[in-house]
Amino acid sequence: QVQLAESGGGLVQAGGSLRLSCAASGSVDSPILMGWYRQAPGKERELVAHESTSDVIDYLNTVKGRFSISRGNAKNTVYLQMTSLTPEDTAVYFCNAVILSSGRKWEYWGQGTQVTVSS
Repeated sequence: QVQLAESGGGLVQAGGSLRLSCAASGSVDSPILMGWYRQAPGKERELVAHESTSDVIDYLNTVKGRFSISRGNAKNTVYLQMTSLTPEDTAVYFCNAVILSSGRKWEYWGQGTQVTVSS
């Protein structure tokens, strides 16, 4: 069983910054993919950014140039540095991890952390 522990959400004014952190525990294997999704009220969950162990990174178009994802040296932590935040970034942000074990991929989710950007 894998647990994802998130931290770093909160309330910030437009133009401000926040840094989200997520640590995976309970698995002997580093996730092959770690990242962040978000879900705003009344909207579907969407990928914000993710990074593979081979350092391949994808970003949601609307956050490119403002958000930066990185992984710790042990590859079982992931960070999301968010700058120039706008009210449209308000959402619950979920950490996501994909682990390869016993020949298949297992996907795990954190409980989510609220990010609220006031105008």
